Amino acid sequence: MGNAPTSGRRVTASAEGEIVVFLIGMRINRWRAVRHWLPTLLAMPRMLKELAQDDDSGLLGHRGLGGGPRVFTTAQYWESREKLLAYASDQGREHRPAWAAFNRRLRNSNGSVGVWHETYIVPAGSYESIYVDMPPSGLGAAWGVEPVERRGERAAQRLADRAS
Repeated sequence: MGNAPTSGRRVTASAEGEIVVFLIGMRINRWRAVRHWLPTLLAMPRMLKELAQDDDSGLLGHRGLGGGPRVFTTAQYWESREKLLAYASDQGREHRPAWAAFNRRLRNSNGSVGVWHETYIVPAGSYESIYVDMPPSGLGAAWGVEPVERRGERAAQRLADRAS
């Protein structure tokens, strides 16, 4: 499908089973403290690039989300919680050194930058999607899409289909 709109087509995500959604973000609290927030800001693109180059990483897709001029958030879709946790704890990958460096800078940052994350393990039957006249986004971009009529015309039908 790429980035082309679905042109009058209604599609839904082809996801099956449990899905993992990981939200991660940062907030610049003090603009002048560039040495504290810039390394944090630059770490995420490096991690996403590393993950994208590894077909076995478990990252299926990601999308930047708006949040204002000082807030940066990324939604990520993962194959499994195990792969997400394995990446987060792997000493030889970008995340662990970036997290250690952030914690070292945090001691002297006086609250200059904040970070947060949330992980959602969504069981089968607890999600559905629809994309009309637009490129697949989010879950559809991560898992691929199929015609909506295969899963049901209404959200309740698509949710029931995913539960079976």
